[in-house]
Amino acid sequence: MAATCQVTGAVPGFGHNVSHSKRRTKRRFNPNIQKKRYFVPSLRRSVTLNLSAKGIKVIDVRGIDAVVGELIAKGVKL
Repeated sequence: MAATCQVTGAVPGFGHNVSHSKRRTKRRFNPNIQKKRYFVPSLRRSVTLNLSAKGIKVIDVRGIDAVVGELIAKGVKL
């Protein structure tokens, strides 16, 4: 599963681990991706989305119907 949020588009960030001696090694900052299942009344079925924690909050504020409508307009397969 790719570490991307279907709602916000959050992707991993990259940076360095810095040791006490200031040596730098590459590291990856992954978003908090979770698989969530929602019932969408307009589609009369459930959809499973890969969401970041911020994406879950966006759905809580704007509603699942509005968010799924935008995803379908973008052409995302649900």
